[in-house]
Amino acid sequence: MANSIGRCLRERGLNKIFTVTVDNASSNDVTTKELSKQLTKMRTNLMNGTHLHVRCMAHIMNLVVQDGFKESSVSIERVRHAVRYVGQSPARLKRFQECFDDEQLNCKKTLCLDVPTRWNSTYLMLRRAVEFESAFSHYASSEIGLRHYLEHSYIEVGIPTGELLSSDWENVNRITKFLEIFYLLTLKISGSRYVTSNTHFLEICAVAVYLKQLIANKDTVLSEMAKNMKEKFDKYWGDTGKMNKIIFTSCILDPRYKLESVGYAFVKMFGVDPGATIQAKVTKYMISLFSEYVNSSSKGVVLSSSSDCSSLDTSTSGLSGSQPSTQNIRLLESLMQDIKKYKSVSGGVDTRTKLDKYLGEETEDDTKEFDVLLWWKLNSAKFSILAEMARDILVVPISSVASECAFSTGGRLLDSIRSSLSPKLVQALVCLQDWLRNEKLKQPVSVEEVLDKI
Repeated sequence: MANSIGRCLRERGLNKIFTVTVDNASSNDVTTKELSKQLTKMRTNLMNGTHLHVRCMAHIMNLVVQDGFKESSVSIERVRHAVRYVGQSPARLKRFQECFDDEQLNCKKTLCLDVPTRWNSTYLMLRRAVEFESAFSHYASSEIGLRHYLEHSYIEVGIPTGELLSSDWENVNRITKFLEIFYLLTLKISGSRYVTSNTHFLEICAVAVYLKQLIANKDTVLSEMAKNMKEKFDKYWGDTGKMNKIIFTSCILDPRYKLESVGYAFVKMFGVDPGATIQAKVTKYMISLFSEYVNSSSKGVVLSSSSDCSSLDTSTSGLSGSQPSTQNIRLLESLMQDIKKYKSVSGGVDTRTKLDKYLGEETEDDTKEFDVLLWWKLNSAKFSILAEMARDILVVPISSVASECAFSTGGRLLDSIRSSLSPKLVQALVCLQDWLRNEKLKQPVSVEEVLDKI
């Protein structure tokens, strides 16, 4: 995999990679290590590749939540089987709709079956089913087929599903509310039209605090779910030594948060003394990364200055006697400008404290309208090196979901339910989907998010 990526880079004339965002497959760990070696040979591996491998936050959240489902799988399975039973035939759907109308539920939504390996679809299924609880109760009391189906279906080999009880609805209702924060977080970190890396660590801290609160909850179901989730959470985010330092740096480069917010988050997650130790390590890494950018910028100015000097030798050799004074003044001004640039990036004039100045300034107000990229664009003259760092770091995607969706054809496949559609209607549906997702629109429509409205 690393060789294939390297080959693609060479074919396109690229020799620099800042980060690689992938899921948590073990093969990806090996790939990023091998890719780091190749970049080292190219002499473009910044900080020896210590921040090259970024683990997809959405995939980790998926693993964390899936572990939480284990404690309440019986109630979820019963609801899943009930939804599957109702949706298996038009006659059952029609009868369920009649129960729906009898209960006077004013809602145009329909049931949706989940994909068990995707917890967010399970959340959507449960959220919809909870809205139809009274309709399910009415349907079960009047249709013996549902009760018979649940009694003769199995969660696992030898474990029957059993009747859908009121306690199951209570469990599902609590689980739905519990999962809402993770669902909204997954939507937020999977975006592709705004910066996501700057809030990565703070979101992780919020999840850690939330799980700690739930573990201490008197509700045994939620407490057990939270314990299982916390074990998986600690596997990936319980040791900062194993975490990519770039997620801390990106938060520091957000002028609304800076080092104080990151330090407070460390204390909330790990305690006062461990938090202070971790903050010192992160600060040290930030300074080292800043020094790398200072050195690389210094080399760039030296090269540009030397090229100017070489052109100076060739251009002045043929000047007439009346021109040298004017040319020399211009060249002297140009030279002085180059010297100023060199000093500004080489640490000669107050540059070593630019990072300290940025961290020492007051934080910006945290508003919804705040644009972190615009802020760095406006302050790039004041913090030139830090602005260069921000351009590289804030662009890092913390989730690979957006990339996977771009290459996914899942929405275009025809399953057995849609196989009766005519070719003309299929073509119309595919075209309509493209139009709704047209990037040229000011606000492209996310079909999945507004499916009910559509």
